[in-house]
Amino acid sequence: MQILRKPPWLKKRIPPFQDLQKIKSILTETDLHTVCEEARCPNLGECFSQGTATILILGRICTRNCGFCAVIHGDPIPPDEAEPPHVARAVKKMGLRYVVITSVTRDDLPDGGASHFAKTIQAIREMDREIKIEVLVPDFKGNWNSLNGVLQEGPDVLNHNMETVRRLYDVVRPQANYKRSLSLLRRSKETYPHIRTKSGFMLGLGESKEEVLDLFQDLRTAQCDFLTIGQYLQPHTNRLPVVRYIQPEEFEAYRKIGEEMGFKMVSSGPFVRSSFHASEMFDANR
Repeated sequence: MQILRKPPWLKKRIPPFQDLQKIKSILTETDLHTVCEEARCPNLGECFSQGTATILILGRICTRNCGFCAVIHGDPIPPDEAEPPHVARAVKKMGLRYVVITSVTRDDLPDGGASHFAKTIQAIREMDREIKIEVLVPDFKGNWNSLNGVLQEGPDVLNHNMETVRRLYDVVRPQANYKRSLSLLRRSKETYPHIRTKSGFMLGLGESKEEVLDLFQDLRTAQCDFLTIGQYLQPHTNRLPVVRYIQPEEFEAYRKIGEEMGFKMVSSGPFVRSSFHASEMFDANR
């Protein structure tokens, strides 16, 4: 298959090296990782230079092998019980008032790593109850008790990405399930209506406009509050190829459609990722 050349709107300036060092040094001191680095996010330089990062817990190795993802697949080691307080210390050193906590998928653990999420929220709350916390969680294989264990700790935002349209799940997310992911968002909102829900997906994997609009409707039916839409970028040659680069005007059109359909806010653009400018999205709708 012919590899598409990136269009001019997908070029970004890399911030000066010294602007990135503060976050990198804090992560090294606390033995933590970010999904920004593991997933080769194009916004890493911008976010690090502004003192923000999405912290990755539960290790660097994922038990799933999604067709779009750069994160390493394999057999992970047991969770580090010292990680939650390390995260809290890193958040304090970074001076964050809004933090996003995410993880690899841990199907090897009985609760999918939910208790580790809960302990991390607890550690941050014990340090400073004013810090806003967004958790970007896996699907926990549909285990409601696992999800409930995270929600009971009171995160401000529960984020779970759909990633793509229904038809492409078998290729893009072969170990996930479209209905299961929607159910996670729906049950969260039904049981804890005060917790904002959020989801995101990628364009450029071969989806049609009609399929995108169907996904919009499914998310609104699940009462999802916030939505992020970005361009899929192939992270490795052994990952799914880009089928199409989406024009910025198309992203803007989807943003308008989403807000007209009732999402509290839609962030849509070539460089948008799930936790990019997450605090601004939350603050705009408090």
